[in-house]
Amino acid sequence: PIEKLVALLNTLDRWIDETPPVDQPSRFGNKAFRTWYAKLDQEAENLVATVIPKHLVDAAPEVAVYLKESVGNSTRIDYGTGHEAAFAAFLCCLCKIGVLRVDDQMAIVFKVFNRYLEVMRKLQKTYRMEPAGSQGVWGLDDFQFLPFIWGSSQLIDHPNLEPRHFVDEKVVNENHKDFMFLECILFITEMKTGPFAEHSNQLWNISAVPSWSKVNQGLIRMYKAECLEKFPVIQHFKFGSLLPIQPVTS
Repeated sequence: PIEKLVALLNTLDRWIDETPPVDQPSRFGNKAFRTWYAKLDQEAENLVATVIPKHLVDAAPEVAVYLKESVGNSTRIDYGTGHEAAFAAFLCCLCKIGVLRVDDQMAIVFKVFNRYLEVMRKLQKTYRMEPAGSQGVWGLDDFQFLPFIWGSSQLIDHPNLEPRHFVDEKVVNENHKDFMFLECILFITEMKTGPFAEHSNQLWNISAVPSWSKVNQGLIRMYKAECLEKFPVIQHFKFGSLLPIQPVTS
């Protein structure tokens, strides 16, 4: 299933190459994204069917909804943490129907989610997508949140790399291929100009936290407060039979 999911994401990547940006007067939100998205809209169920076994094929339409929601909005040509949450929901559904298992955890994050990140970055760059609901310098990042949580947990108990090191350009350049958190920092520095402390103030503050476990705990709290509990983000979230809206019994 992990290999099939990576293949699915490779297909989305290939479609970007096949759908170059169009010439248009406005700098942001290239309309070619809508062409790319229309293809996904049409093919999503077939793509999901390649990942799930035959006897679960009835789940494909519902799971496909989360895949379509995870790549950005085709009307506004934007992308943000709500779309990222939809990809987490997509993975969660695959766990609930038994396609992904507990012992796939590391691969779910570092193979599948990492490949998803690469494709999203390519979408953001190619079609110059607007950040959805960005809080500017007060937000953690214009587009993503989850890789900072998983990336910081990956660095807990690292013998040499401390939170203060991620604002050091040399450290990032030397280690970004091995650590999800540093890869995120590299992408920000590629996309933004000016001093890091100015364009990414929240991350700059986080670099002063003494340990990665503290960073990780803080980011989980922040994710709940800034993403999952924010109406502008969560109003677009889809509920169905796999992820019902019924309150949980404690």
